[in-house]
Amino acid sequence: MTKLKLESQDKIVETLLIALNARAVEARLPNPLLYDEHAVRLVEQIDYDFSRFKLAGHDQATTIMRLLQFDLLTKDFLSRYPLSVVVHIGCGLDTRFERLDNGLVEWYDLDLPEVASFRQKLIPAKERSHLLGCSVFDPTWLEAVRNHPGRSYLFLAEGVLPYFTEQQVMQLFVLLAESFPGCELVCDGMTPAMIGLHNLKLSFSKVGARLQWGLKTGRQPESWGAGIRLLSEWFYFDRPEPRLGSSQLMRYIPLFAKGVGIFHYQLGIDQV
Repeated sequence: MTKLKLESQDKIVETLLIALNARAVEARLPNPLLYDEHAVRLVEQIDYDFSRFKLAGHDQATTIMRLLQFDLLTKDFLSRYPLSVVVHIGCGLDTRFERLDNGLVEWYDLDLPEVASFRQKLIPAKERSHLLGCSVFDPTWLEAVRNHPGRSYLFLAEGVLPYFTEQQVMQLFVLLAESFPGCELVCDGMTPAMIGLHNLKLSFSKVGARLQWGLKTGRQPESWGAGIRLLSEWFYFDRPEPRLGSSQLMRYIPLFAKGVGIFHYQLGIDQV
């Protein structure tokens, strides 16, 4: 079988293979937190030395925990708004639509053109699942997504926004708030201190992609514009997880306890 190779000079693009490999590794474990048969198949079809991405137990577990929390929040949104639109920003090779499709949702996977082209060869198109190949900062994608009057919108940005500057992230929040008033956004984020620590760790520099945006608290984006409201936040050490092992003790260290989290916002409706 001829394997496919990801052709890109963008180091951030290459990080999509880290998340894919983590899902494939997890699926091979005796008691996985998530079994993603698609990830196993995809890894086998790609020409890449995935041994570069061998994650320590803690990093493997948190990567999957993050994915599961995004899945949980997406399921909750679909339970509230079955006939809705979901846009997965920086989708990479994730198969969230395949995991969560409720038979009604219109789903858009959005990523850079070279990623979209690569993805199209590996993950066949499906009814109600659309692929958009452009940067999220290129407004041309808005028209395709807007074409669903009366539906509620959810935007997912998993493992994406910390790679951009605060100005870029702020512009995206405001763009979504103005273009899709009342929409919801789920994204992950880190404090500035954790951004610095992550950039120092060799395990986060294997493909040379450095993180930029950090937020002091989940409420910080509320100051970026009217109608931006934090709905909920989740942190890795909120509840015991045996797979985290001794690293669970970090819940008692303020720097780490809430240093990395997942944040759920509503955008574009003024607070009352």
